[in-house]
Amino acid sequence: MESTTLVAPDISCEHCQHAIEGELGKLTGVDTVMVDIPTKTVHLTYDPQKVTIERIEEVLDDVGYAVARRV
Repeated sequence: MESTTLVAPDISCEHCQHAIEGELGKLTGVDTVMVDIPTKTVHLTYDPQKVTIERIEEVLDDVGYAVARRV
């Protein structure tokens, strides 16, 4: 398992949090997703043999939250 933190500047409310956690949580290989609204970050643990960070970022973008950078 790997952990990463993504910064998505458009995160602003609980709706954002639920949308992101719901969609990323559906991905095979994603173990945990935790959105922090004040810091506009998404903390993830995932299995890189089952899902790539690029796929995670693509799904996040599809939901409407572009990744500005990885921390």
